[in-house]
Amino acid sequence: MGAPATDNPVVDNRAQGRFELTEEGLTAFASYSRRAGALVIPHVEAPVPLRGKGTAGRLMEGVARHARAEGVKIIPLCPYAAAWLKRHPEYADVAG
Repeated sequence: MGAPATDNPVVDNRAQGRFELTEEGLTAFASYSRRAGALVIPHVEAPVPLRGKGTAGRLMEGVARHARAEGVKIIPLCPYAAAWLKRHPEYADVAG
């Protein structure tokens, strides 16, 4: 499922339909659904103690790396995910 943990700490939890990043014992996540050639991201959330520490950004970078590895686009319905993609032109190839 995606890149090995050593290359990408973001895990694709397909059973729950979300990408997860655990830091400080807490898990941030990006919910998703799959459709032909795309990951639709309706929601990104980091636990309160992780906010302001860059966790959500690292999560989105991992999601983008998964999308690139799978050859799919990210369709961000979540305002945070959309803003992150705009701020990171190095992942323009996966922005849907």
